[in-house]
Amino acid sequence: MANLSRRIQKETERLSMDAVPGISAAPDPNNSRYFHIQISGPQSTPYESGIFALELFLPDDYPMCPPKVRFLTKIYHPNVDRLGRICLDILKDKWSPALQIRSVLLSIQALMSAPNPDDPLDPAIARHWKEDESGANRTAREWCLTYACH
Repeated sequence: MANLSRRIQKETERLSMDAVPGISAAPDPNNSRYFHIQISGPQSTPYESGIFALELFLPDDYPMCPPKVRFLTKIYHPNVDRLGRICLDILKDKWSPALQIRSVLLSIQALMSAPNPDDPLDPAIARHWKEDESGANRTAREWCLTYACH
């Protein structure tokens, strides 16, 4: 961790010492800017009981620029594309250096609870969500059982 900023060191320590319920984040042993993330599917959602793997990378200009985050586990969600990229305002134009890895992960967990089909990354899934929400939830549950439940 010698070449990491004090801020990244502090954030990494806080993630391990003061864990967020349903979220685990561990830096890669070979690259302290790369984190292995697991998010438990929020209760009362189609993702409940699933464990979703994500990757998070802190670019050299972090915290002036947002981290790069994507789902590694397939998820049926209007704000996540087939490559796992996430459409979330704080990862784009609403980023602030005051935000931390922890707040990003909490925001992703909240997005899993409240999909936003009006700002989609996958238009077909968003259309399904808008036209047949219960059907979209069923498909999301099937994907969860197939890809995220072990």
